[in-house]
Amino acid sequence: MANSRFVYVTYIRATPEKLWRALIEPEFTRRFWCETWQECEWKPGASWRIMIPDGRVADSGEVLEIELHRRLVLSWRNEFKPELREEGYSRLTYELEQQGESVKLTVIHEIDKPDSKLIEAVSSGWPHLLASLKSLLETGESLKETRRWPEGI
Repeated sequence: MANSRFVYVTYIRATPEKLWRALIEPEFTRRFWCETWQECEWKPGASWRIMIPDGRVADSGEVLEIELHRRLVLSWRNEFKPELREEGYSRLTYELEQQGESVKLTVIHEIDKPDSKLIEAVSSGWPHLLASLKSLLETGESLKETRRWPEGI
């Protein structure tokens, strides 16, 4: 696929089960992902969406692949910024791999479009959110600046 691609790899001191829960369960995502949560049945073909605290839909798509505690692939379209929504659906892949006492998390976000504005946008967002996720799982506290939805967005 991907003419535009973002890849991020980090190691998190956690179990694959705990990291998986942190990636999909609302009580976790609200703590590190700007108070957002995902609505989904978490099975192949299920629709999913990320909800903004004010009730708007941030992003939506469907579950393309799911292998519990190991791999999750979603189609992903931004819903609240028209210039990003126009690009259509991208593909997000989470890969979790046990590495000793840590889990290697690989995040791949890609779209079959050169010079994608969406990929440019997520390339600055993902590193901060994933650092906050890592901090939350390893210390019990997320990064302060990722705890609230930004004003005016």
